[in-house]
Amino acid sequence: MKFRETRISGVFEICLETYTDERGFFARSWCQKEFADRGLDSKLVQCNISRNTRKGTLRGMHFQEAPFGETKIVRCTRGSIYDVVLDLRPESKTFKNWIAVTLTEETGNSVYIPDGCAHGFLTLTDGADVFYQMSEFYKPEAACGVRWNDPAFGIHWPAEVNMISDRDRTYPDFA
Repeated sequence: MKFRETRISGVFEICLETYTDERGFFARSWCQKEFADRGLDSKLVQCNISRNTRKGTLRGMHFQEAPFGETKIVRCTRGSIYDVVLDLRPESKTFKNWIAVTLTEETGNSVYIPDGCAHGFLTLTDGADVFYQMSEFYKPEAACGVRWNDPAFGIHWPAEVNMISDRDRTYPDFA
């Protein structure tokens, strides 16, 4: 695996190092030791899958409040998505900044999202499947979010949003 730090501290794009032969390829997509050696949260307690039938589906921007904050590793296993990470850590030099990475089944790349950052994505293809590895168990009472189009953040989405939940559409303005 190759870890590429983004302009937001603690957020990494993780690219596969593939070993190819006549059968296809082999690559390691997770290694507790490699994550821990870089000082990244290497505890995983839950994995989730999101199936998205239509291009233009937006999910996010989600996070869990303390003390249930979670680190996520997100990968698109089918299709492609525009994946956004928003820094909501008030003490961070990049507070309220965001980055985006296109995740695709072809590249197999993923994004490491530390606790304190919100996460969301827009599907770029029909039938996009997203796989999440989580450091904390889901706690409905700690589930929070900010609005995907809140002017406080100025997130640029590359395509029209055709489908979004009422909850994600109606989060209040960020204070």
